[in-house]
Amino acid sequence: MEAGLPAERLTRTVAAPKPGIVHLGLGAFYRAHGAIYTADAIAKSGGDWGIIGVSLQSPTMRDALTPQGGTYMAVELGPEASQPRHIQIIDRVLAAREDPQVVLEAMSDPAIRIVSLTVTEKGYCHEPSTGELNLDHPDIQHDIAQPLPCSAPGYLVRALQARRAAGFAPFTVQSCDNLPDNGRVVRGVVLALAQQIDPDLAGWIAAEGCFPSSMVDRIVPATKPQDIVHVADLIGQGDAAPVLHEPFRQWVIEDDFVAGARPDWQAAGAQMVGDITAYEHMKLRMLNGTHSALAYLGYLAGHETISDAMADARMAALVEQLWQTEIAPTLTPPDGVSLCDYAQALATRYANPQIRHLTWQIAMDGSQKLPQRILGTLNDAMTAGRPCPGLILAVAAWMRYVGGIDENGHVIDVRDPLAARLKALSDGGQTPADKVSALLSVREVFSADQAEALKVPVTAAYQRLLEIGARDSIKEVLA
Repeated sequence: MEAGLPAERLTRTVAAPKPGIVHLGLGAFYRAHGAIYTADAIAKSGGDWGIIGVSLQSPTMRDALTPQGGTYMAVELGPEASQPRHIQIIDRVLAAREDPQVVLEAMSDPAIRIVSLTVTEKGYCHEPSTGELNLDHPDIQHDIAQPLPCSAPGYLVRALQARRAAGFAPFTVQSCDNLPDNGRVVRGVVLALAQQIDPDLAGWIAAEGCFPSSMVDRIVPATKPQDIVHVADLIGQGDAAPVLHEPFRQWVIEDDFVAGARPDWQAAGAQMVGDITAYEHMKLRMLNGTHSALAYLGYLAGHETISDAMADARMAALVEQLWQTEIAPTLTPPDGVSLCDYAQALATRYANPQIRHLTWQIAMDGSQKLPQRILGTLNDAMTAGRPCPGLILAVAAWMRYVGGIDENGHVIDVRDPLAARLKALSDGGQTPADKVSALLSVREVFSADQAEALKVPVTAAYQRLLEIGARDSIKEVLA
């Protein structure tokens, strides 16, 4: 047990439900969102929908949860108080790197009817600008040649291959990641990989499989050592893997499952719909887009968290401008939803001082996130002839951020699949215009047409960031 924590370890008090779901990528977000929805659905309507978690990269989560019987505390961080809840829906956790065969066997069990995943944008091994599988990705090259996979698409394809060989129906593949049309994306990479391995398998998956898209929303900060101590103080027991989350949650799911088999998620408050597109665009652009803008500009200005950034009147004003004049005009809201009310609710959530959502954390993997969160909005706005100075500034802030040096000359720990390449491109430019042109040449992020359209305005914004910094640059773009 960690130093300073109670000797008594959190453990299971009720039996886990019989597993019906395997979840790839058992991180904090899913344990604070999908797992809780599923636990609530079982509590309301029953069903064998326990969860087998899979850690694809590291055994850390398996090692933390196994001594606790797979259970953990989910702590709701309201503005005034913390509310802990014991989550006991996870049956067990597997470490894929240690024993991929065990993971495939779990996924191949006909009792498993859903395989869901939260593997982040980079886990799909695709090109974010096109959504297509990157066949040159080393993990994909491995999974084409070897029967024991290492990538998320590889596990999906090889497990579906085993089920087909055994005469079992496919499981439903359910992405829970922040990707536009995530069901289409995961279907595309699965079919592309299956086509490389066995074209007949690809045909079977296309005909028999289901890949519902979903839109997920809940702010879940990364768990820090002091959070583990805080939870121990709350419950009087040691929990090595608690999750902390805001009170708000939303899950919109396309109701398209193999044989209709799924938990009664709507009883737990999820929205089961025929098409999630309007919800997805609203969330990706209004929440994730402004989150990324705050992450890069806020970090450069010295703000550690989103709530810190929102306490800065200038940054809060920028976010309001983004919502009202740059993002909302590109959206068609879902029926019955007010974009103004949605923006007001987001502002309240961002300002919650108990949610210490680090700007550095949100800034991770920007090369994967920028196309969905900001560049799509910019495309639509520029096509319509509307100026977007705030979004342009956010793109320039990303470019300064990935250059690896902040406004005070301190090194930034940039976490991104393309971090080394982005840094080299930035360093290789002699002038601000050279640096911007080099970064716009990254086709995984910017299309050629988009790069040409953005070159002049982003260069101007980047130059101002260098000259006057993030806060004063924001002042200049405020209407």
